[in-house]
Amino acid sequence: MILESTAAKDGFLMPAEYEPHLGTIMVWPTRGGSFPYDGKDAKPAFTAIIKNIIKYENVFLVCDEAHKDELMDYFVPEDFAPLGNIELILANTDDAWARDTSPTFVTNKYEVRGIDWVFNAWGGEFDGLLPTYENDDMLASTFCNKYGYDYYDLHKTGFVLEGGAIHSDGEGTILVTEACLLSKGRNPQLSKDEIEDVLLNYLGAKKIIWLPYGIYNDETNEHVDNVCAFVKPGELVLAWTDDKSDPQYDMSLADLKLLENESDAKGRKFIIHKLPIPKKPILVTKEDLDGYEFEEGEAERSIGERLAASYVNFYITNGSVLVPAFGDENDEFAVNILKELFPEREIVPIKSRSILVGGGNIHCITSQVPLTKNRKDK
Repeated sequence: MILESTAAKDGFLMPAEYEPHLGTIMVWPTRGGSFPYDGKDAKPAFTAIIKNIIKYENVFLVCDEAHKDELMDYFVPEDFAPLGNIELILANTDDAWARDTSPTFVTNKYEVRGIDWVFNAWGGEFDGLLPTYENDDMLASTFCNKYGYDYYDLHKTGFVLEGGAIHSDGEGTILVTEACLLSKGRNPQLSKDEIEDVLLNYLGAKKIIWLPYGIYNDETNEHVDNVCAFVKPGELVLAWTDDKSDPQYDMSLADLKLLENESDAKGRKFIIHKLPIPKKPILVTKEDLDGYEFEEGEAERSIGERLAASYVNFYITNGSVLVPAFGDENDEFAVNILKELFPEREIVPIKSRSILVGGGNIHCITSQVPLTKNRKDK
């Protein structure tokens, strides 16, 4: 059912990713303009992620009818419900970035509700990345209707937002970046204060922290989930480099200075952990480029283009933290930092360059569903 109120009025709040999950939404990768060579390398990476997640929670796997049979090349029938923990949802999508197209969920600890933002492929006619995105824009409402979640529908207001553009501590504080939320392809008709009001009302939050920047050359206009993330209330990780010649240095430094002078919704000063970016920039190669199949009107790539690689793009499950691994000397350093920050969870590095060449990483292809008592299968 579509709700006419707001989360704040109804006493609901966006929980943190490290709070208990019912499961994780993912979309099987099939778009040739995102994943080269028909996803030859991306599909095994997605599979490794799914197989780790189902150790600890359900996976709601969205796949179209045309590709459902190939799932048996990567899984066994026992992996799927009712015997296993993968629930297959047959639906058409335009791409595989479940973080940005799935519902955002809010809870009052007894009930979970969804939010259906407008999705315009990261910029619509101004600087969007896909020529068509209607299927992706329908995914949030499709999921909520299938599983019986009441939801707030922002299509009535036209408010554009992606899940990767917001990050919650579960206690009323939301992280965003100015680079993304104030970009002309999102909500140019609204002021910064008006955008903040929408977020506070629909996420049930008390405070928005506006970081200036995300990761250099991030084609999402610098989503926050690639640069900064809460690891617990009052404590976060920030993507970092000590190399002053790297364009990321000034961006991360500006974010650090803001965070050092900010506090969360409960008045706590932030504990900030610097999480390194890869030592060597990860670039698009000729081999990558030869494998893409771009559609007319789709944003294309070029040889030598720097990809927005970041270890902050990890995903927290009920029992693990899945961390991007790039074959870089900083892979191990990042894993060790996260082991200290999540001692109660298994830290699992996943070779994910094959996901990065699509424009995102592990966090971008996963979207948590909070644990709830009000799920109804339909």
